[in-house]
Amino acid sequence: MTGTNEMTLSFSAKSENEAFARIAVAAFVSQLDPTLDELNDLKTAVSEAVTNAIIHGYESDPSCQVTIEATIEGDSVSITVTDNGRGIEDLELARQPLYTSKPELERSGMGFTIMENFMDRFEVASTAGGGTRVVMLKRIESKKALYN
Repeated sequence: MTGTNEMTLSFSAKSENEAFARIAVAAFVSQLDPTLDELNDLKTAVSEAVTNAIIHGYESDPSCQVTIEATIEGDSVSITVTDNGRGIEDLELARQPLYTSKPELERSGMGFTIMENFMDRFEVASTAGGGTRVVMLKRIESKKALYN
């Protein structure tokens, strides 16, 4: 596969749209013929990013929009999840494993850690009151190459 392919998806900040987001990204990435493990890693990372945007960024306000942009270049996919919500006041603290700003929701505080471990590259930028942008990159080892 050569060249670049892109998609953009915006949806209401409703928890039921998290599954839609992960399936949409998985369908888009399927053209790279990922392994099941790669696909599961991508879906999990997207789920974490979208859930963070909905719960933390927008506090589950369905009038707000979460946006996913995905770009395939060669054998890699870049996924950006953006919200225009509350933002993160202390990004360094938020990236610590087990930290959660919503302990009453029994959140694990592992979202950023999971995204970072499941992707080849992970970046997060946030402005208090200005939203959060998560950028993740994963190189796909095509199954076709595994069988040759």
